[in-house]
Amino acid sequence: MYKNKVIIAIIPARGGSKGIPKKNIKFLNGKPLITYSIENVIKSKYIDEVFVSTDDKKISLIAKKYGAKIINRPKILARDTSSSESALKHAVEEIEKLGIKIDLVVFLQATSPMRGKYDLDRAIEKFFKEKLDSLFSAQRSYFNIWEEKFNKIKPITYNFELRVRRQDRPLQWHENGSFYIFKKNILMEGNNRLGGKIGVYPMLNIDSLEIDSYFDWFLLGQIIKLRNKKSDKFFNL
Repeated sequence: MYKNKVIIAIIPARGGSKGIPKKNIKFLNGKPLITYSIENVIKSKYIDEVFVSTDDKKISLIAKKYGAKIINRPKILARDTSSSESALKHAVEEIEKLGIKIDLVVFLQATSPMRGKYDLDRAIEKFFKEKLDSLFSAQRSYFNIWEEKFNKIKPITYNFELRVRRQDRPLQWHENGSFYIFKKNILMEGNNRLGGKIGVYPMLNIDSLEIDSYFDWFLLGQIIKLRNKKSDKFFNL
C-alpha cells in the first residue's frame, strides 16, 4: 500500500505460447521465467498482492509455489487473439469478488525478466508524485522509423532531409512492455491500460529486453549469468 491506496499486481500468463512453447514456465538460468516477475512484485514495498491470470494448471502450480495467487482465466480469454485488456478486466472482477477494493493495478509482462528490483517502487512513487492516471515503462528510442503503405514509404520519427545527430533529436520513447500502472477505472471504463494523464518510466535499454524468440532466450540467459557472477560493471547497472 502507498498513500493509503490498495495496489495489486497482475501477471497474465497463457499456457498456449507458440513462439517458444510453455515459455512462461520454461527454466531460464535455473528458475521458471514467470518467477522473475513474481519475485519483482514480492520485493516491492508498495504492492499488496500479486495475482497470475492463467488458463494453465502447470503455470498455476509454479506461480503458487513462488508466492502468487491465481486467477483462473477462461479459455475464451486465453486465445491467440485475446487482448491483455480482456484478461486484466476479468482478473480485476475476480479479485474484487474476494472483497479486495483495488485502487491501482500494476500489469507486468511475464516475458520481461530484466527489470530492476527497484523499478516498480520507483515507478509507483513517480505515478503519485506526478498525479498520473496511467504510466508505461519505456526506453529512449533513437530509431529512424519509416512507414510503408500502398507501396509507398515515408519517415515517421525524423526528417531525412534535415538529418541531425541522434543526441540532438527530440526525446522519443519506445514502449518496452515491461510493466504498466493504471487506476482501476482507466481500465474498466476505457477498456485500455492507458488513459487520462499518462506518464513514462524510463528504463535502461538492457533492462528493457524481453523474450520473444529463442535468440532472445539465449541472449538474456547469458546476460543474467554475467549479472549473477558480477563479473562486469556494465551488467550490474
